[in-house]
Amino acid sequence: MQVFKFGGASVKDADSVKNIVTVLQKTGVKNKLIVLSAMGKTTNALEEVVDAYFNDETKLSETIEASRKYHIDIITTLFPKGHAIFKTVHTLFKNLEDFLAINKSPNYDFVYDQVICYGELTSTQIVSAFLAESNIKNQWIDARELIKTDTSYRDAKVDWDVTQKNIQQAIQKEGLFITQGFVASEENNFTTTLGREGSDYTGAIFAYCLNADNLTIWKDVPGVLNGDPRVFKNTKLLQRISYNEAIEMAFYGASVIHPKTLQPLQRKEIPLYVKSFITPESPGTFIGKGIQLDPMVACFIVKKNQILISLSSIDFSFIMEENISDIFNLLHIYKMKVTMMQNSAISFSVCIENKFNTLEPLLKKLRATYKVRWNEGVTLLTARHASANEIHMLLHGRKVLLKQENRTVTQFVLKEA
Repeated sequence: MQVFKFGGASVKDADSVKNIVTVLQKTGVKNKLIVLSAMGKTTNALEEVVDAYFNDETKLSETIEASRKYHIDIITTLFPKGHAIFKTVHTLFKNLEDFLAINKSPNYDFVYDQVICYGELTSTQIVSAFLAESNIKNQWIDARELIKTDTSYRDAKVDWDVTQKNIQQAIQKEGLFITQGFVASEENNFTTTLGREGSDYTGAIFAYCLNADNLTIWKDVPGVLNGDPRVFKNTKLLQRISYNEAIEMAFYGASVIHPKTLQPLQRKEIPLYVKSFITPESPGTFIGKGIQLDPMVACFIVKKNQILISLSSIDFSFIMEENISDIFNLLHIYKMKVTMMQNSAISFSVCIENKFNTLEPLLKKLRATYKVRWNEGVTLLTARHASANEIHMLLHGRKVLLKQENRTVTQFVLKEA
């Protein structure tokens, strides 16, 4: 069994859906499970639906209709008039409208997950139907029936024992299976999600539970590069990366791999390939156990829209272990992801992501105990295996708020102009 994961860019329009058929024809269709993201920017569009539901109901119908029309335009190009997929797509969006009409929960994260899943449900139904139309027999599977989690909506934790049992019972290691990335469900069968961009993680969950030969993540880039080509010039393809190197890169924010993806693969030593769906015959990047970074070049990772919080004690006393424990407990309560931290005798600084818009209540809580300073909209720059000259060139003309360094990694929090 092989697991393929296709992201939103690979199913953004009718031609992209057709290209998936091309990829499968070149790589084979037997003994494969395909994990699909929502089409194009559908997740962003459905986030606008959630925002309208909570903040401006006059825009709710408009936002739903925009997403529905986007999908209808795609299937109108792919399928003959009257094909069953038209009814399927209309039914999915009707179910979305019905949920919003009867929902009584004021919990934003809960509503978010019940709405956002329609992107993946719709994309997989369309691709499954188009593969069948192309004489490629396949079975559509609802990932929510198999992947079970706790009730941490928008960032759910997987129940591995139940999930593995479900997947092994539902999926035989023959044929072609189509399922959704990103989505799961809790014990009451309400939808949960695995964190933004979590479809890669879904691929790893299925690969782990099926003891797959490998997982391939198909991207619109040649593989894993040593920097984001939108930010850095003359980027290089990393042909081979160890699990440890890739986990470090993902943790620091390399967008090509979801941070949670690598851990289940590493536990069973399942190889990961990152390849281009534009040139599927190209080798891409291989990630496995105990291999050297090839080529050995500096790698650069940029994370924008970070928040740097600096804390000091009100009475100038030391910042001790109990203070740090208290701070991290608050970061956990307010769902802040830590991307960098640094402490001295009387201060503690932490760089965080405000994914759940909980900065204000966090700051209020911190002010009760500490002097608090913070900078919003900062950039975290991480350099791995970089020379002093390479780092000097990166920092030219930029204001450094915080620096941290070890033998292989140098990190800077930068104030953007």
